[in-house]
Amino acid sequence: MTTLTRFLAAATAAMALGGTVLATTAAPASAANRNGVCEAGEFCYYFNSNNQGSVSDFTGSVGDYATKQPSCFDFKGPGAGKGKCIKNSAASVWNRSAKTVRVFFNSGHTGKFQDFAAGARGNLNPTLKNQNASHLIGPSSSTPRAILSFSLYAARGQISTGFDGYKNTPGRHEGIDIVRGLGANVRSLVAGQIIYVAEGGRGSGRSKLSTISIYMASVNKTVIYLHTDPLNSLRAGQQVRRGQLLGTESWHGVSKKSSAHTHVEMRPGRHLRAAKSVRDWKLENPPPGPFWNSQGYTVK
Repeated sequence: MTTLTRFLAAATAAMALGGTVLATTAAPASAANRNGVCEAGEFCYYFNSNNQGSVSDFTGSVGDYATKQPSCFDFKGPGAGKGKCIKNSAASVWNRSAKTVRVFFNSGHTGKFQDFAAGARGNLNPTLKNQNASHLIGPSSSTPRAILSFSLYAARGQISTGFDGYKNTPGRHEGIDIVRGLGANVRSLVAGQIIYVAEGGRGSGRSKLSTISIYMASVNKTVIYLHTDPLNSLRAGQQVRRGQLLGTESWHGVSKKSSAHTHVEMRPGRHLRAAKSVRDWKLENPPPGPFWNSQGYTVK
């Protein structure tokens, strides 16, 4: 081999080695997404306290972790808890992102929360330990408003008829109709006392109308749910908390099964029953937007 040949071979090898080194260092440590390793730029849950056990890592906000495989967000790292869904199962966190991260008790970024500053690691407080349902990276300084249609079910829903929004029905609509689907869990949007429960029955007619009325003494308002199949355990006099399960979406007082929905109505004062809407041309309730905003909800 000539001196020139040896030189060219050595140069080629050096270039190849240099290319390998460059390729290795070009990819940042945070490039891997949800690999069970808490890397720079990520927010991470740990199954056990004191940052022990399996890790679940995130690069963005999540509104609902889900509770069943294969759709849930799970613990991916080695150690105790690996493979378990993280919802209501985390004990500690490490915030390696560059922003504050807010961990919420409820799905949809609602309910009680705990903030972790950029770079902070620590245990979830007693309210949130094993009660974590969503997180928000970079929240505003104030508590963000929750979406009303999501919070009703702790899952995606949609408004089908707004307040005073009848288009094909005679009368003035006194509440908000929200839809997820027959059998969906319906939750309380407020804390208060149940003052009236009527189960009703499936099908049309006011005699079949189901009603759950919750009185909020602190603001002297009543929130009323119609058409829901109430839990058998619901009783007048019972205190309920925000997010508590009330029943399932149904068609009690509705003409057909496919039209199952939940009517949510706010009435000033203490009322056992909803205001009449169909074939009634006088509005008894004010627009509910300001009330729902005061409760931390965006009406959509």
